[in-house]
Amino acid sequence: MTTAWAGPFASCLLGFLGAEVIKIESMARLDHARMVSFTTGRKFESPDESGVFNNLNLNKKSVCLNLKKPKAVEIVKKMAMISDVVMENLRPGVIPRLGLGYEDIKAVKPDIVYLSSSACGQTGPDREYVGYAPTFAALAGLPHITGYPDWPPSNFMGSIDLRSASTAAFVILAALYHREQTGEGQYIDMSSMEAIAAFSGDILLDYVLNQRVQERKGNRDDSMAPHNCYVCKGEDKWISIAVSSGEEWAGLCNAMGKPELIHDDRFNDLGARKQNEEALDEIINHWTRTQEDGEVMIKLQNAGVAATPSFTSETLFSDPHVKARGVFKKVAHPVAGGNWVIEPPWRLSEAPSSPMNPAPLLGQHNFEVFHEYLGISEDEIEKLKKEGVIY
Repeated sequence: MTTAWAGPFASCLLGFLGAEVIKIESMARLDHARMVSFTTGRKFESPDESGVFNNLNLNKKSVCLNLKKPKAVEIVKKMAMISDVVMENLRPGVIPRLGLGYEDIKAVKPDIVYLSSSACGQTGPDREYVGYAPTFAALAGLPHITGYPDWPPSNFMGSIDLRSASTAAFVILAALYHREQTGEGQYIDMSSMEAIAAFSGDILLDYVLNQRVQERKGNRDDSMAPHNCYVCKGEDKWISIAVSSGEEWAGLCNAMGKPELIHDDRFNDLGARKQNEEALDEIINHWTRTQEDGEVMIKLQNAGVAATPSFTSETLFSDPHVKARGVFKKVAHPVAGGNWVIEPPWRLSEAPSSPMNPAPLLGQHNFEVFHEYLGISEDEIEKLKKEGVIY
């Protein structure tokens, strides 16, 4: 019972690990990832053509129920009885009011692992806040430190949802391990804001220890210099360079053909480089701007310096390394056609490759789940459809 990005991707990760995932949907309130493009805002004519939805819901089954009907609630409880995990990410209180909260499910499946994911958690004064990725990030303090000093705070988007999703998947696996050891199920109250606050650990520690509120500093880093994006030859071409040690600094200077900078008093240690960072960035930009980004990367990587071009979606998709790793895979979808999807970012040496089945059509697996899994007769299914219980 999840919607949008964070919840569906959490169960998608579990699906990559072999879980059978059934997505409970409603015609009355569709997952808006089915209906609107997250990148362009375009509304889809069909609930089955969204590329984002079809990436977030790989390897799942879909059933469609009207959860305002008591019979639909009973069907969900029957589904829970044959399940290990229940997930929901609606506003706190919505699912319990339908009669499907943790206590309701625990009554029919005592060892269930039940996760509720929300913006701020199920308790506290902000528990009912509505939230999406920019909200989670703002509450966790990230936009305040993101951007340039003279800019307003800059928002984070999809990566925030993915962090929340991976946290949810991890804690579900931990709860399943606990159940395997003890026989006990449990309720998981997960706050996306708190999951994202882990990104802010250093700035929170700085405040606690030094009463210092960090401000925006662009691409720079307090513990490295240089640490920035530098312009390269061509239209909107950039390379990211980061130096964390004296050895890397010497490698950068030699690669630039400026060995004299290694012992220059302005740059000979981190403190000096931080004090003279404007001059340092100007020197590096002067060197990179006449060269191709890939050329600079090869020179610096060969010198032991962390450097890589800033990829666009086009260059990422066509990158030889990405192709060699098989990161993108085309999956045949009955409505959307050949969908490019992203493989999970792991390769297990002693386990079969992750399953990669297309996202389900809306309600595609009603009969399979209700008849074959729950034993509801065909006649009863037709009756429930006429009653508006099953869509």
